[in-house]
Amino acid sequence: MLVDVASLSIAFPTPQGPLPAVREVSFALGAEKLGIVGESGSGKSLTARAILRLLPPNALLTAERLRFDGIDVLHAREAALRAIRGRGAGLILQDPKFSLNPVMTAGGQIAEAWAAHHKGTRRQARQAALDLLRQVQIRDPARVAAAYPHELSGGMGQRVMIAMMLAPGPRLLIADEPTSALDATVQAEILRLVQDLVSRRGMALILISHDLALVSHFCDRVLVMYAGRIVEELKAAELARARHPYTRGLLDCLPSLTHPRPRLPVMVSDPAWLA
Repeated sequence: MLVDVASLSIAFPTPQGPLPAVREVSFALGAEKLGIVGESGSGKSLTARAILRLLPPNALLTAERLRFDGIDVLHAREAALRAIRGRGAGLILQDPKFSLNPVMTAGGQIAEAWAAHHKGTRRQARQAALDLLRQVQIRDPARVAAAYPHELSGGMGQRVMIAMMLAPGPRLLIADEPTSALDATVQAEILRLVQDLVSRRGMALILISHDLALVSHFCDRVLVMYAGRIVEELKAAELARARHPYTRGLLDCLPSLTHPRPRLPVMVSDPAWLA
């Protein structure tokens, strides 16, 4: 088992007292592709970041168990966490415009990520960066390696981000809505690329999204989150048979070309879902 989470809770202090953002979340992950879906603010990203303990300083984190590859993340020292971050798990963020360093070339950032986890010369790091750019299907890796982030398109920038995350050779890839800032055509290309890389490298994947159709296509298992809780867990192939009213509401809101409707239904939240 790669990831083992039991009763994970995250809260933030306010003048009125701690505000819970993630409540009693439990799940395990092996060598599989796991999707976490839910509306904005449901706790998806916080749950994934807790695995790497990449939370704001004021976050109040508690858990019965929070382990990555046998390491107790909850009580681990910074040196152990550095071994997990990058070499253990890589995190792909939403928008490369805000994630890449604007004053470093793309190749320089990938080489830096490689050198932080591998022994080698600067020349070997530069060569590794070019090889990684080829792996993410960039046609002219030398040109892209010499470019700065503002000179790259959104899709190209996201490929650079993926190459950076692959540089340390992680066992787990966490993709936090990696295509939300891209157009539909580029979205499909990036997701196919991620799926191919995960399969070829034998990595586990956590795909965070609000798109149920996308997650059902790319993942093996799905966790549905609402208001900081996991309200349903099921195999991706069985998503259409979901029982929880929140999951059913998300599915009913999806447009369909085969069964068009004049107006999509609006989901109404039920206070009982918080119970």
